Amino acid sequence: MKEKSVSELKAMMDRGEDFQLIDVREPNEYEICNIKATLIPMAEVPDHIDEISKDKTVVIHCRSGARSGRIIQYLEENYGYENLYNLKGGIMAWADEIDPSLIKY
Repeated sequence: MKEKSVSELKAMMDRGEDFQLIDVREPNEYEICNIKATLIPMAEVPDHIDEISKDKTVVIHCRSGARSGRIIQYLEENYGYENLYNLKGGIMAWADEIDPSLIKY
């Protein structure tokens, strides 16, 4: 599985790259802290396949990287995606390395 580090994601944002950022956590987790990703909770991903781009880089994240990794495997195996990247360490790594003002839970 391909991964992006939080520093790589931050650089992509700073450069204004055209990519999609998806958060697969639950709404209550998103309310605690988020990095302005599109929220598609893990269980709802199958209902939102048409919202996940196949034409540009897609970075998927969760709290630690485990759930997003499972979603990436599911999408690659069942829908043929080849443009997905897991955010290594998830939003907790983002809070540790990029924005310590985020609430960690």
